[in-house]
Amino acid sequence: MEFSSKLLENAVYEMSQLPGIGKRTALRLVLHLLKQPPEQTIRLASSLASLRDEIKFCSNCHNISDVATCEICANPKRDESLVCVVEDIRDVMAIENTGQYKGLYHVLGGKISPMEGVGPQDLTIASLVDKSKQGKIKELIFALSSTMEGDTTNFYIYKQLEGLEIKTSAIARGVAVGDELEYADEVTLGRSILNRIPFENSIKA
Repeated sequence: MEFSSKLLENAVYEMSQLPGIGKRTALRLVLHLLKQPPEQTIRLASSLASLRDEIKFCSNCHNISDVATCEICANPKRDESLVCVVEDIRDVMAIENTGQYKGLYHVLGGKISPMEGVGPQDLTIASLVDKSKQGKIKELIFALSSTMEGDTTNFYIYKQLEGLEIKTSAIARGVAVGDELEYADEVTLGRSILNRIPFENSIKA
């Protein structure tokens, strides 16, 4: 792709580094921005810069937040004895949209995947185990996607909790194997949480 401007080329290159954005789509987006009022591009650039500079991760659940403790963890109406283990913020948003879950979350930041070089030490599993040992958590709900990596991560955490008096459950298989939670419809996901099954049963299944 030949460019008449180095500035244009650099902008297209940076835009194309985003997931799912190829060079042609990046060019279309950059040209669109050039046609908009300058303030719109400035607002976009400013919001992205603020995101990188000011974003925080909740000290309790590792969810993305504007403050040290996210709104969910700070809400006294949430059940702190019930913790839903998810991969990232998209899963938190998907479950919250169902309106069916009133506990807290623990965001792992990914799944164990040796093929991609992601091990337990790269996730927030250690802090989850530490929280579990404090005795406040009565039940952990595993809500990772039903993939090999998700199942491996669930089982690893389950083994780390051996000896602790904590109930472990998994969301019901209303969410199809291999599906990501963010793509499940709210009714199906809500029912999957309410109809969760003991984790031991999900292993046998």
